[in-house]
Amino acid sequence: MPSRKPPLILVVGPTAVGKTELAIQLAERLGGEIVSADSRLFYRGMDIGTAKPTREEQARVPHHLIDIANPDEIMSLAVFQQKAREAIGDIHTRNKIPFLVGGTGQYIRAVTEGWSPPEVEPDERLRDELGRMKDKRGVYWLHDKLKILDLRAAEKIDPRNYRRTIRALEVILTTGRKFSEQRGQSESPYHLVTIGLTRPRPELYERVDQRIDGMFASGFLDEVKNLLAKGYSPSLPTMSAIGYRECIRVIRGELNEEQAKAEIRRATRIFVRRQANWFKETDPNIRWISVEDKVVEKIEAYIHNTAGDGGWSI
Repeated sequence: MPSRKPPLILVVGPTAVGKTELAIQLAERLGGEIVSADSRLFYRGMDIGTAKPTREEQARVPHHLIDIANPDEIMSLAVFQQKAREAIGDIHTRNKIPFLVGGTGQYIRAVTEGWSPPEVEPDERLRDELGRMKDKRGVYWLHDKLKILDLRAAEKIDPRNYRRTIRALEVILTTGRKFSEQRGQSESPYHLVTIGLTRPRPELYERVDQRIDGMFASGFLDEVKNLLAKGYSPSLPTMSAIGYRECIRVIRGELNEEQAKAEIRRATRIFVRRQANWFKETDPNIRWISVEDKVVEKIEAYIHNTAGDGGWSI
């Protein structure tokens, strides 16, 4: 018997590979709507530095989970999971096809694999102590400690994301078990069709460089100045995202614009390599497709062929 689970099409891949435009074209062709799984797109006023879909792009097909919080309203993984599932369910009720699109692997897995975060109550004293160690020895020292205790978890956490590093250490030290082994997981509630987009690495890096130049030409520094003028602290997790932290250093006079671009390029390349830890080219559940001419038609045909396997039709 074919599965009767509702369909969910995933469009994944590294930063700057072209997920936004391709997903919009597919959704236009297949009567779909897009649910963003990019954790940076949740926040209002953070548009240029996140490469947020433009108003024109968002008008082409309905988009969900974009501009749903202020920069100081931090979206937890559990809250995102709930909101994403609500959006996907709403799309299904209107007989549309949901597309979950993004490069934030943790957020996508939380929705598609039924994750439940470890049930460990916050330990403020332990958090404060870990925070003091971070201030004294740096975020990389903290991340190195996580590597020793749980290499698998460390590989999937950006060293600069010290809040996530502290949470992982908190869970490990409180329970005595690895953080990576405590994430509850259940069977996916969806019939998944996962499209992974690829480009040759040199081409991808060239697109990254062009995107960064375009961001600054479009007023990235002014965007960050406006956020600071509205009272958003540079110490917020959102303001420590790649690009925003470098712009803050330019505004403070610690970097010039070209130095900031170089720092952003370097950090983005590291981020691209980390994204590959979530979406591996050896994963048999991902249909990897190189972005080239007529790729939309190729993917559309693949989705049509796969629909029958899940007992649903387009």
